[in-house]
Amino acid sequence: MRTLVLLALAGLGAQLVDGSLGMAYGVTSTTLLLAMGTNPAAASATVHLAEIGTTLMSGASHWRFGNVDWKVVARIGVPGAVGSFLGATVLSRLSTEVAEPAMSLILLGLGLYVMSRFTFRGLPKDRLGQPLRRRFLTPLGLVAGFLDATGGGGWGPVGTPALLASGRMEPRKVIGSVDTSEFLVALAASLGFLFSLGSQGLKWPWVLAFLLGGMVAAPLAAWLVRLLPPRVLGSAVGGVIVVTNIRTLLRSDWVAAPDSVSTLVYVVLYAAWAAAVAHSVRAHRRERAAEAPVAEREPAAA
Repeated sequence: MRTLVLLALAGLGAQLVDGSLGMAYGVTSTTLLLAMGTNPAAASATVHLAEIGTTLMSGASHWRFGNVDWKVVARIGVPGAVGSFLGATVLSRLSTEVAEPAMSLILLGLGLYVMSRFTFRGLPKDRLGQPLRRRFLTPLGLVAGFLDATGGGGWGPVGTPALLASGRMEPRKVIGSVDTSEFLVALAASLGFLFSLGSQGLKWPWVLAFLLGGMVAAPLAAWLVRLLPPRVLGSAVGGVIVVTNIRTLLRSDWVAAPDSVSTLVYVVLYAAWAAAVAHSVRAHRRERAAEAPVAEREPAAA
């Protein structure tokens, strides 16, 4: 029972971050399951089955708050579903010995990308409102969907920064559209895992725990997306993903690092993580301070 409560709380926290940042539910949840010794394919399947419900609730909540561009949802979600189905099939055929460190490498790469992207780079604003073309969204959806299924997460970490970097959508609409289209990705990945694995290795109470926690958080996250600073959240969540998956790799047969080396690596990682979060906080405060005089001048000019 204690495990189920902890998983539900983890699902709640992961969905709270995902719904307000547009990423990290799958990566965070899968990382937790791998740390608990779950088979990689079963971990990804568990998370994606739970995501069918959480993404549906999240999408409805974002739509209610006006955070969704339905054209983008269709153009990225359909190829994303194709990519995720293929990714689920590939992961199901890998042995556990190969799949676990391989998945951790994917998750580590995504975590580094999330942390660096939101720590060091701002969001371009000069192209806001320009249309996003299908030739950009289709390959983005295919790649993000494939990585999402094979890595247990990746739809948000790939899709959200790519759309934000384009500068053509408001951040809240990027996050809402990515979260809403993820329903198609989760559904396709779940079908891929069920066709390839059946119910082998799946623990349905765990699926339900993640689902309930995520569904509770989804409406709140859709509201918080207008309030929470993405840079700070991105640095914090990226750090969690990096540290956890470095731990998995250091303990794997690929590396088998001695305790002294592992300790040194952890000290460096935690220091870098703390510095990244502090940098993001300072950057957010500078941005707010720069925006304040502009906001004060506009009413005066009116």
